[in-house]
Amino acid sequence: MSAPISNVRPAPDSVLVDIVDYVLDFRIDGTLALETARNCLIDTLGCGLEALSYPACTKLLGPIVPGTIVPNGAKVPGTSFQLDPVQAAFNIGAMIRWLDFNDTWLAAEWGHPSDNLGGILATADWLSRNAIAAGKAPLTMKDVLIGMIKAHEIQGVIALENSFNKVGLDHVLLVKLASTAVVGQLLGLTRDELINAVSLAFVDGHSLRTYRHAPNTGSRKSWAAGDATSRAVRLALIAKTGEMGYPSVLTAKTWGFYDVLFKGNAFKFQRPYGSYVMENVLFKISFPAEFHAQTAAEAAMTLHGRLAAAGKRIEDIQQITIRTHEAAIRIIDKKGPLANPADRDHCIQYMIAVPLIFGRLTAADYEDSIAADPRIDALRDKMQCVEDPQFTKDYHDPDKRSIANALTVEFVDGTKFEEVVVEYPIGHKRRRADGIPLLVEKFKTNLARRFSEKQRQAILDVSLDQARLEAMPVNEYVDLYVI
Repeated sequence: MSAPISNVRPAPDSVLVDIVDYVLDFRIDGTLALETARNCLIDTLGCGLEALSYPACTKLLGPIVPGTIVPNGAKVPGTSFQLDPVQAAFNIGAMIRWLDFNDTWLAAEWGHPSDNLGGILATADWLSRNAIAAGKAPLTMKDVLIGMIKAHEIQGVIALENSFNKVGLDHVLLVKLASTAVVGQLLGLTRDELINAVSLAFVDGHSLRTYRHAPNTGSRKSWAAGDATSRAVRLALIAKTGEMGYPSVLTAKTWGFYDVLFKGNAFKFQRPYGSYVMENVLFKISFPAEFHAQTAAEAAMTLHGRLAAAGKRIEDIQQITIRTHEAAIRIIDKKGPLANPADRDHCIQYMIAVPLIFGRLTAADYEDSIAADPRIDALRDKMQCVEDPQFTKDYHDPDKRSIANALTVEFVDGTKFEEVVVEYPIGHKRRRADGIPLLVEKFKTNLARRFSEKQRQAILDVSLDQARLEAMPVNEYVDLYVI
């Protein structure tokens, strides 16, 4: 007869405790982290503003019950919506991620840490408006920037050594986890309540990666992070009521996360939580494309110029060899028909063909009207991906974190262009000096999509001034974006 299972409630798993102690106790005062967070903020909000041009995105936005306006609710930038913080987090999160143009983190697990801004900004705005209504001081934008840094760190540090995609789980699990911890701190949860909240995030249902991969690639990948960050706000609010948590949610035998969903393996950690992830985050500056193809698109733009200079036509190309890293092959190496924009922006061949043909790669280039050009699929059929083991090694090297691609174009007459190699995309930390001015121009372009010159200038005046932004009340900053 087997021994009965102990019903003694254990101490919380160390992973939960480490996250909570970091969120509550770690001081963010580094200039680099805060300046990078400010650049991340404006880039992320700009991505959301661009998404508002796409009906496929805007149809999902607004209150759950049409016409609902929440007194002292969180406002959604670029719109007139004022919502409860859970639904506002979904709205902001869906906008941010819709065009696959916000920041990226690549490691054993990839993802987009600025996805967490949906929950952070919505909660901070809601809390600030209610504080003012009660005669209290609102949160400042420095609180938002610190929250972003910590959410980036939680998501990114766990991602360094732990692959959720290899067990079929989507990386938005980490958005839900990081947002829950940071939002819980903003809500004023006690240490025990915050441990409960983080445990609730782990015990929750988690998204499969089905919607990111053939033959099911679809638009849910554009709102999955909005769903995750809004769920985080909901879980943090539940924990704030005093609802119990589950201390061994990870390690419980048979029923814990490790045994049920992680093949019995415990998480591994490369480094303690600090501000490493925000300081090293990858910005998508030039192309709204899955990040493993950013350098490939840059190389294709170079080759577009060479084709014109050499008097060569697209039809003269016999073969294109894509020397790349393992993650790119696993995620975005696709043959056959592409069903929709979400399918196309996760196909490396498509993201090379468009700039080769047109000399550009924009969000509009994933739409059906452009994809119907027969030259794109004809060119895709001539491409072959080959893994370079050194590219894969450098991709995982914490001192390099490269995302290299190299393209070789061969022609029907037997000639070929010299291989074009790009190791680090324009949004990489190693290219910050070149990248940040372009990031600011991207933000200005996105502001112009929604606002008058006067409103744009008011936003720019504070957004580009670190000290002024940090001191501004959250509600006042968000009000600058209201239509």
